[in-house]
Amino acid sequence: MTVQNTSATPIARADTDAASTSATRWRYATMNLGLVIPAQVSSFFFLYYVDHLKVDPVRFAVLMSAFAVYNAFDNPVIGYLSDRTRTRWGRRIPYLLFATLPSMVLLALLFNAPSSGVQNPDSVLLYFGVLWVLWETTGTMIGTGYLALLPEMFRTFAERTDVSVRMNAVQVVGLLIGLALPPLLAAKIGWGPVGILFAVIGAAAIYSGVGALSERAASVRAAPLPLLSALRSTFTNRSFLTIVAAQTMRFVSTGTLATGMGFFVKYSLGQDSGLLTTLLLAAAFVTAGALLWPWRQWVAQRYGARTTLLLAFTVSGLAVLPMIFIQSVPAAFLTTVLFGVGLAGMILMGDVVLADVIDEDELRTGQRREGAYYGLSGLITTLSTGITAAVFGWVALRYGYDPKLSVQPGTVAQGFRVFMTVPPLIGSALALVFLWFYPLHGERLRQVRLDLATRRAG
Repeated sequence: MTVQNTSATPIARADTDAASTSATRWRYATMNLGLVIPAQVSSFFFLYYVDHLKVDPVRFAVLMSAFAVYNAFDNPVIGYLSDRTRTRWGRRIPYLLFATLPSMVLLALLFNAPSSGVQNPDSVLLYFGVLWVLWETTGTMIGTGYLALLPEMFRTFAERTDVSVRMNAVQVVGLLIGLALPPLLAAKIGWGPVGILFAVIGAAAIYSGVGALSERAASVRAAPLPLLSALRSTFTNRSFLTIVAAQTMRFVSTGTLATGMGFFVKYSLGQDSGLLTTLLLAAAFVTAGALLWPWRQWVAQRYGARTTLLLAFTVSGLAVLPMIFIQSVPAAFLTTVLFGVGLAGMILMGDVVLADVIDEDELRTGQRREGAYYGLSGLITTLSTGITAAVFGWVALRYGYDPKLSVQPGTVAQGFRVFMTVPPLIGSALALVFLWFYPLHGERLRQVRLDLATRRAG
């Protein structure tokens, strides 16, 4: 179907590099709440189903690991379909318009299981499995459509870094809401109302910004690459492969922090307090939010994305080391604050650096393939969920954690110390290796920007 512009929803715009307005950048950035909050709230699936509903932790970890395979598959498929979509709303906007409501309804249902793991363990796992697949599919549609519009709508490095600061400031707010508040609220009103509340917030955030979205006319009209050509071009792109591998390690670190903090507080620190979990997570993400601007001004603008990421992974990797031995709450706060320092640099550069990769691809193929790149990026980074789940299951089995026991073995405390320390440390070290081989920096990156500007001008 050909693209038709409407007064209600701006879609196509002239193919120029004119700067976007501040209002447009803020509306786009605010929509990020609708991605961040559901993703972070989903980190409490372990706490809800294992510790609250008493589902067997090993079976649940195996199920989550298997789901990572499905998630890895649906990301590139939906990304490829997004690049080939042709409607009067454009290529990306339909996914945001029509997948948001079902995705949020499914999120609410996932925290309203009909029975416990003690009474009906198999039916609870089946309920979770079916709803999770549907929720993940619609969530991928939303995420692909939204992120693919970032390099499409914002073409210059100045615009992208400015939007990235706004997006990630919003993301920190979303992390606080989605990670820090659920345990506290669940203790007061229950997990069911918590799921409904955050589903409503996520839907409102996405729909509030849809009217500010637009796509360039040439990008919408251009004929997409055939599947095999698209895959070949992507998987021979060294810039993409190295940066997405490093990004996967970022999600291993943050996923471990989100998944394990409640267990670490309860069993390693001996503080059965949802409030303390909330405050520790808040310390990390408030620190990250406060340092976004300093990272941009003093590091990213001066040294570029690659050096910024190298420094950020180094800081975050070293920050988790004390968790293997700390015994006090103040020491835990200091550790999470230090982790937040590194996290600020990681989240600031994540989308900016992938936009550089997509620009380089445009020079190679003549196409804007944001959907394919974000989809395939999702395929690979989703492995972090499987890694986190597999390590959690191993720790639970190796150190004797059993949610049905009223008193856990003494080894459990050390087990969750290992969980909170080893995966982020190894992940940060591997990220540094991948970033060392990332080629799109320095003179090569400057040449890509120059050549692309010349081509567009012509």
